Amino acid sequence: MEENKIDPFQIIGFVILMAGLFWWINTIPEIDQVIVENESKNELVIDQPDNSLLVLNSELSNSFDLKEKDQKPFIESRSDSEEEVIIENEDLILKFSSKGGQLIEAKLKNFTDYKGDPLYMVKDGNQNIDLNFSTISGKLINTSNYTFKPIVNTKSDYTTLTMVLSVSENQYLNFEYVVPKKGYMMDFSITSSGFKRVIDYQKSILLNWDLKAFRQAKSIEYENRYSQLYYQYDGEDTDYLSSYSDSEEKEDAVSWISYGQHFFNSILILENPINDVSFESKKLFEEESKKALFTKNYTSLIPMDLNNSEFNSKMNLYIGPNDYDILKNQQNNISESIYFGWGIFGWINKFIYFPLFGFLEKYFSAGLAVILMTIITRLLMSPVTYKTYVSQARMKVIKPEISELNEKYKNDAIKKQQETMKLYNKAGANPLLGCVPALFQLPVFYALFCFFPIAFPLRGKPFLWADDLSSYDVVAELPFSIPFYGDHVSLLPILASIAIFFYTMMSSAGQMQPTQPGMPNMKFIMYLMPVMMLFFFNNYASAFSLYYFISNILTILIMLMIKHFIIDEDKIRLQIQENKKKPSTQNRFQRKMKEMMDNAEKQRKIQNKK
Repeated sequence: MEENKIDPFQIIGFVILMAGLFWWINTIPEIDQVIVENESKNELVIDQPDNSLLVLNSELSNSFDLKEKDQKPFIESRSDSEEEVIIENEDLILKFSSKGGQLIEAKLKNFTDYKGDPLYMVKDGNQNIDLNFSTISGKLINTSNYTFKPIVNTKSDYTTLTMVLSVSENQYLNFEYVVPKKGYMMDFSITSSGFKRVIDYQKSILLNWDLKAFRQAKSIEYENRYSQLYYQYDGEDTDYLSSYSDSEEKEDAVSWISYGQHFFNSILILENPINDVSFESKKLFEEESKKALFTKNYTSLIPMDLNNSEFNSKMNLYIGPNDYDILKNQQNNISESIYFGWGIFGWINKFIYFPLFGFLEKYFSAGLAVILMTIITRLLMSPVTYKTYVSQARMKVIKPEISELNEKYKNDAIKKQQETMKLYNKAGANPLLGCVPALFQLPVFYALFCFFPIAFPLRGKPFLWADDLSSYDVVAELPFSIPFYGDHVSLLPILASIAIFFYTMMSSAGQMQPTQPGMPNMKFIMYLMPVMMLFFFNNYASAFSLYYFISNILTILIMLMIKHFIIDEDKIRLQIQENKKKPSTQNRFQRKMKEMMDNAEKQRKIQNKK
């Protein structure tokens, strides 16, 4: 048997191998990057001098193109090492989490909710902003599942928070937030390096923005009406999803997306317009409830453009009040996310009522500003009220003669119409003027109907017994809920309805009612309006009820002044008698009407002869 001998070359090789291994262990660079959270079951636990547990995610590291032999796979802390960063400016307190690199809490320092508690726009996981893409190896990456490393850099005018998701020494993904010293607008950007041969560019690369909107008002149904997803596209056009039902949409050339929450807003502003953006809005409650916490769930899927095969997207994120005075000073016309009203009504609000109310509120309380705005509006409309009441007074004077004509020509409708028109012409009366106030007030009424719910300066402002002019006032709570009315009694709508009732009585006193069969009873309809308003206004902004109450009281006073101090009915009667003696003069319209009636009369006579 051959005797075993010790090979000196084996000994030398073993010593060199051990020395090399010892050198390599002691020269490993310190890992200062925090990378993606482990999702697989293949975990390698590495002991560190500080006894922290670091996880090697072998599955995810294989998804990336690591070419250099000395390039280490990314390593990250377990979930129990998640870090939180708080950044505060004059208006906001923001909390960010290393898990997903996201904003997890946003508190508005200068506002409270309807219960008087601190007002949060983001809290308890109600918002999610993450990036979704596929790697070449086929793995789907969702950044909300991974842990970033936060780096804070504070300057005199702003604070920068960079969330770093490291893949290797030369591969990383950054979420960067720049929070100014004051204000509600922050910069938000996504950048990467070393991802050129990592991402599967044939598949969608999407930024997902999801938000469950917190309830901020006493009536969730009322708040829901004015909580909408708005977006701007094609440079200046805006559109929105329904506030009453679940809806979705897809649009091209989108510049910004607004998640409206009635008096508050979250707006994502894109640096460049993006195509194929998908939106969705879902209602999160079934009916009026005091326990419901959320109004809507908003979701947007935004395709991301790559610059030279890398992420390089800059955006802005607004989280704050839906206040026109604040939003109008921001970029990209994001103030258009406030619904001022359709067409001319929106122009009336934007260029008349908002500036007027803003001016009055500088010197008076919100309630007094509403009253003064009402007085100014009624005074400007008083010439129309005057002409209307003069016409009504003339109609009242000739009412007996109208009744005689109706009886005399009850079997001849055309003749009756001709003689009635002659009498109107002699008396200088126009029955159509009774409709003028309603027609003239319609744009103003609808403009104010849109103004008061979105007037942010009214929010939380008390007046008399109303503790918030932007919401309904309560003088009594009901133990049950009445359909279309609610579970409470509001006093201002009652006062407004009473004022409407008396105004209706006065304005309809001299009007002639239609005698033709089948025609509706206009008096009944007019008296029904106050009852309808009572039900409608009970859950509406108390400022609108205050406006309508004061407006009708002023109109009644103006009509009484015209009746007792300006118009003399005896004088009108004498004037009518004098006009009857004068030769009849007709304008072009009256001549045309007479010609048509004469032709109709001729045709009737021809038919009778046959």
